[in-house]
Amino acid sequence: MKAIGSRLIDLIKNHTTIRFLIVGIINTLVGTGTMFLLYNCVPWNVPVGSNFPYWFSTAANYVVGSIVSFLLNKYFTFRSKSWSWSEVFRFVLNIALCYLVAYGLAKPLVRQALSGAEKTIQDNAAMLVGMVLFVFLNYFGQRFFAFKNKDQN
Repeated sequence: MKAIGSRLIDLIKNHTTIRFLIVGIINTLVGTGTMFLLYNCVPWNVPVGSNFPYWFSTAANYVVGSIVSFLLNKYFTFRSKSWSWSEVFRFVLNIALCYLVAYGLAKPLVRQALSGAEKTIQDNAAMLVGMVLFVFLNYFGQRFFAFKNKDQN
């Protein structure tokens, strides 16, 4: 248990982690703005008078945010100098899996926790919970899978 705690402290002290958090702030502003704007403000034609659906809005967050994330994390955070389609594939696969797991867990958990609340409140809360889960999963996926440095253990 002590080894796990020590490893987490090393990750927090690591400059890669700090750069990832900076990129995350930028990415969060872009992606979250897109998600909440679509869900709460942009009219959707079916049914008339409603806004973009939960899954479309959250997916748009990660499509837009992933483009920003890929470029900034590749070159700034993880300083990956190589370019390959396999790296792009690993990045896309990581984003897709993190998205499905994070938002797939968040929606039913929040729906159960806020069962008495309106659907809009449940969905907005699920989006926030999904974001937190996504960031945690995504960091490890990008660091140890998508942009894995050959020198890493």
